[in-house]
Amino acid sequence: MANESKKEAFRKYLESSGVLDALTKVLVALYEENEKPSVAIEFIQRSLGGPTSSEYEKLQAEKAELQSKYEGLLASHEKTCSELKELRWAHRQQENDEPITSKVLEI
Repeated sequence: MANESKKEAFRKYLESSGVLDALTKVLVALYEENEKPSVAIEFIQRSLGGPTSSEYEKLQAEKAELQSKYEGLLASHEKTCSELKELRWAHRQQENDEPITSKVLEI
């Protein structure tokens, strides 16, 4: 009995969230197609707004490329920040090493 109530709750969830209507519309559209697509799942994915398999593969490749670029830029940024920190430290050391008379003369 608990299994039946779980199924009913899930069915109500699908209905209230619009999933059943969306799937019904897509399946009706597929049924009404004069020339059935060779890959029905791609038709369904496209109808629901998702990418086709080939589009998904392109997106995955683009994501990998962008991730690689990001990692390169991040490494470059970290190197630049490290160099800046070293330059600031060296500049502070240089200021501290200057004789007091030269600092007074600047005023």
